[in-house]
Amino acid sequence: MRRLRNVKIVATLGPASETYDMIRALHEAGVDVFRLNMSHGSHDEIREKHRIIRQVERDLDSPIAILADLQGPKLRVGVFANGAEDLAEGDSFRLDLDPAPGDASRVCLPHPEIFEALKLGATLLVNDGKIRLKVEDCGEDFADCTVIAGGTISNRKGVNVPDVLLPLAALSDKDRDDLEFVCTLGVDWLALSFVQRPADVFEARQLADGRAAILAKIEKPQAVDNFDAILDASDGIMVARGDLGVELPLQQVPPIQKRLIRKCRYVAKPVIVATQMLESMIESPMPTRAEVSDVAAAIYEGTDAIMLSAESAAGQYPIEAVQTMDKVAVEVEADVNYPSIIAAQRGGRQHGVADAIVGAAREIAETTDIKAICCFTQSGTTALLTARERPGVPIIAMTSQRGTARRLCLSWGCNCVMTGEVERFKGAVVNAARAARAQGFAAETDQIVVTAGVPFNVPGTTNILRVAPCDERLIYNTDPG
Repeated sequence: MRRLRNVKIVATLGPASETYDMIRALHEAGVDVFRLNMSHGSHDEIREKHRIIRQVERDLDSPIAILADLQGPKLRVGVFANGAEDLAEGDSFRLDLDPAPGDASRVCLPHPEIFEALKLGATLLVNDGKIRLKVEDCGEDFADCTVIAGGTISNRKGVNVPDVLLPLAALSDKDRDDLEFVCTLGVDWLALSFVQRPADVFEARQLADGRAAILAKIEKPQAVDNFDAILDASDGIMVARGDLGVELPLQQVPPIQKRLIRKCRYVAKPVIVATQMLESMIESPMPTRAEVSDVAAAIYEGTDAIMLSAESAAGQYPIEAVQTMDKVAVEVEADVNYPSIIAAQRGGRQHGVADAIVGAAREIAETTDIKAICCFTQSGTTALLTARERPGVPIIAMTSQRGTARRLCLSWGCNCVMTGEVERFKGAVVNAARAARAQGFAAETDQIVVTAGVPFNVPGTTNILRVAPCDERLIYNTDPG
């Protein structure tokens, strides 16, 4: 299914979007990747959503990626005798391991690992940062705090510890069970929550054992500090601005977003910008001007994908939210300034033959009348390198591996086409020409660039480039290979 934009759209499924008709309508409206939030829903419910997505994929003959987002460790306070208490600025408040119901002076925080890591002066954030506590004294089973920003604290509200590296693995027991379940089910991407260090990614990769690509969510200051190592360990990144904006001063999030996007592009790994992109469309059929500008800014920055969360999972206007993202993306990418902005961000690694091939393909496409770049790829690496170049013409990723086609649905500009295995370069060129015409990218009188690796069907061998006609008769008459 051809898109009129290069940036991809990720949509979260939930109560507002779990039927066949709705999921099909969302894909037709523009969704390239469906996110399954493992924080909500039973395994049976997740299995049914997965089944429907794959049915839509078969019915429309259009590769669709599925991203399973693991919950990660959830830090929460206990319960209160009255259900909730009001804390005022300057009040003293204790967090401890006593399971007794809390009151206006204390509550249980059933996470001994937090007390082990706390230091004097550390900040604790409760209920998405609405309540801020400063640690005045602490031990192995308590933390005496002063309320810096007050509010109502109630049962089981979440706790963030922004300035402490917690001795917590990114995968809880629930996450390990969920990981095995979704990998057996057959998802394409695994998103890891609350990553702090590359070791968190290594554990998930070992458990996944090649069954899914690993995407690290950047939502803690420690992840920002360790980003280069986390990026190196991951297959992709999500800039999860929700928790990131709680744990860091809000004004720091935009420059961090821009910096992380550029680093991901530099190493040819896809990046998603997520959280509150069209938040008002949960209840409104129209977004705010600020939200539209936020979506546009992420696209100008060169992100691979933009994501809807509650807007598509529980909102009243899921299709309209997708259509809005699609329209903004089409408009931004048609801006006369867009190519120069994207080109100014270019500067990826140039270490080998494959890098040189895709760089040459982009230059040829931009300086001659070329309609598309067709790259044959087994593992997806060549398509990722081509996407890093952000060429001004469509990218057609030709692969015989359905898993590769699905994973590439997350990558900028990649139009994925399934093809049979080819043995000779002439056959590859013919297949590319047919795909370019069938997908509406080129006519018989046009030319395309074809990249491939010889020998065929061996990952990492991209070593050949040809400017080819889309007329098969000319290919057979002129190509000796």
